Amino acid sequence: MLMHQGIGLDRFNALPRTHARHALFECCCSVVWADKLADARPYDSYATLFTHADSELSALSDTDIDTVMQGYRNLIDDHAERKACYDELARINRIRIKRMLGPEEGYPDY
Repeated sequence: MLMHQGIGLDRFNALPRTHARHALFECCCSVVWADKLADARPYDSYATLFTHADSELSALSDTDIDTVMQGYRNLIDDHAERKACYDELARINRIRIKRMLGPEEGYPDY
């Protein structure tokens, strides 16, 4: 389970940079990716966030992708397969971001 689950887009946008970075790192194990997304806040919609997330994922260096893929070692065997997994990794990131944020307005505080 994600630590920041259900915080909503507004609360995500309002998080201090270090907290936003940590929340994004939970979704994709890349500090570089998390930093770029945290620095580009605020996002006005999920669509904007997802578009930027996909763009930054495709801009990662081979070394950065190798770092991300460390978490998927059992699933991906060779370099060619890792390169073919960009779309799948983007899909996984979107699912994790959606879980982190919940509905765009977030869940009510209890």
